[in-house]
Amino acid sequence: MQTLHPRSYYRLPWSLNDNVLSWLEPTKRCNLYCEGCYSRNDPASDKSLEQIRSDLDVFTAHRRFDSVSITGGDPLVHEQIVEIVRIIRREYGLKPVLNTNALALTPELVRALKKAGLFGFTFHIDSSQHRPGWTGKSEVELNELRLHYAQMVAEVGGMSVAFNATVFPHTLEEFPDLLDWAREHIDLVHSMVFILFRTTRAAEFDFFAQGRQIDPGELVYQDERRLPRPLTAPDLVAALRQREPGFEPCAYLGGTKDPSSFKWLIAGRIGDARGIHGYVGPRFMELTQTGHHALTGRYLAYSSPRMLGMGRTLLLAGALFDGGLRRAAMRWAGAVARRPWRVAARAHFQSVAIIQPIDFMPDGEANMCDGCPDMTVHDNELVWSCRLDERLRYGCFLTAAPRKVTSERSSQSRSSQSQPSQLPSSHQSHQSHQSRSSSSQQGSGS
Repeated sequence: MQTLHPRSYYRLPWSLNDNVLSWLEPTKRCNLYCEGCYSRNDPASDKSLEQIRSDLDVFTAHRRFDSVSITGGDPLVHEQIVEIVRIIRREYGLKPVLNTNALALTPELVRALKKAGLFGFTFHIDSSQHRPGWTGKSEVELNELRLHYAQMVAEVGGMSVAFNATVFPHTLEEFPDLLDWAREHIDLVHSMVFILFRTTRAAEFDFFAQGRQIDPGELVYQDERRLPRPLTAPDLVAALRQREPGFEPCAYLGGTKDPSSFKWLIAGRIGDARGIHGYVGPRFMELTQTGHHALTGRYLAYSSPRMLGMGRTLLLAGALFDGGLRRAAMRWAGAVARRPWRVAARAHFQSVAIIQPIDFMPDGEANMCDGCPDMTVHDNELVWSCRLDERLRYGCFLTAAPRKVTSERSSQSRSSQSQPSQLPSSHQSHQSHQSRSSSSQQGSGS
């Protein structure tokens, strides 16, 4: 089975200043508990419309982008969510997309949000949630609930639909079933996003806030499971290929420290409910991103359902320049030759994204998403949304050091203090220098 290598795919051109989206948090308040969530529930955190405009002003002053992900917390609990959507669309001319668990969603609210200018929904539904009436359900059983919300949006029409789900080691084997389900409803589900469970790896690293050691258990995203190692994007791709051997990514974001890591891995496929014709190649994604940027000045984040439903046109036109689409077009032509009536079947484009969160290098360096789309605003600065809890709790981002290094430093310090009279003054001075050097290396390597 083919291994993943960055040179096989298009490296997405997103950066801090020029990206596809920005991450707006109108509230930290939430009506549901999800394991692995990086956001702390704060009942008194609703922002005013003036504060939200201020956040949007920070985004637009420092960042060129196509869409605003409205998240939290859960944004639907904010009493002015419809007005927030209207401000983003009408005042700032951007695409508002709601990231929600959907507990507070009703058909009436869907219509009001569309009227205000909502571009789409990203629903987070997975088996880690303590969702009333669904606790203990498997990922496959939750497909019934996913379909319910996809149909609710489709009844109003004209808005994109995506589903997020957190991948845990004990649920990994269920995700090929989710990929099958998404294909069966490719006309309603425009994107699937699989987010790998985040681990702090507290058994391996000590954590520090401005030099002071802290207990990582104080963080909202503490690693309660103590996994032997974090899941990676290649792990999930291998699982998906067991069911769908043709699953093939086309683009990626690398890591800030590890150039071989896949922090975002994106695949695009074309097909209908009966089957997938094929996957787009790197050239397609490159031309899509750079072409959209050349025409509009922004990289493309979301497409309308109408555009995504033009899969057959995309298949035939794209075959001229993209190898993946050429192979897909040949498979489509072969299927039509065997069953001529399928020539009238409408084909759709559907994206599949895999997100691998923060992980650590052996020396404690944090390997972040290089060109992260999910930057948010805190104290008028752009910050990583996935690490905002650190800033809120400690006033800074945490640093990490391998436990072995920290233990050795502590041991050296105790030894020096217990036998000061046995060391010549020059040796004491040298050991003090080593201690400062070790401390400096720990900070720079965190």
